[in-house]
Amino acid sequence: MLNLNDQLFSLRSDYSGEPLELQTVAPDPFQQFEKWMAAALQSKLPDANACSLATVHAGKPSLRVVLLRGIEDGGFSFYSNYNSRKGQEISHNPHAAMCFFWPELMRQIRIEGTVIRLDEKVSDAYFASRPRESQVGAWASPQSAEINSRADLDVAIEKRMQQFIGKPIPRPPHWGGYCLIPESIEFWQGRNNRLHDRIRYLHAQDGWKLARLAP
Repeated sequence: MLNLNDQLFSLRSDYSGEPLELQTVAPDPFQQFEKWMAAALQSKLPDANACSLATVHAGKPSLRVVLLRGIEDGGFSFYSNYNSRKGQEISHNPHAAMCFFWPELMRQIRIEGTVIRLDEKVSDAYFASRPRESQVGAWASPQSAEINSRADLDVAIEKRMQQFIGKPIPRPPHWGGYCLIPESIEFWQGRNNRLHDRIRYLHAQDGWKLARLAP
């Protein structure tokens, strides 16, 4: 039986996606994104709105998976605790990157840009739509901070549950939405023999500039 390194060394997947051409992609990257996201949702891929989010602090990157919750204000929105590690890193350095990967469709989208906070009313509306248990969790969990045990977290959740019995739960002041405003968006389509198609949109003063990149 092959050991782990041998298995990783020999693991191969070939791609045979449809061609991605400069002549046929949408002139606006948001239109192209919506087209690909719609295909991912229609294919019923698990967590099709999940993406990796990279942030930086003191020159060191960190990465985690977040869920895309909308395309608004010229960017891509997600929600988090402002005091979490990602929130603190964004406050120090707003430059960030997202990456969506749908292996079933042999597609990837990379987005680079600057993160801003969403308007408080937008965050209020989204928070109100969340399940009550998730609303309580946003109050009880000091996201990214060290805690002694799961039991301590359970106690904190129960205290908050009691606090809000019979009441609507307001959005915590330390929790809300972010929007990544793109400067660059790259669409990657897997093709045969690792000769993938890559189309990049760069934002300029007079609109989006498209270019094909070598695989």
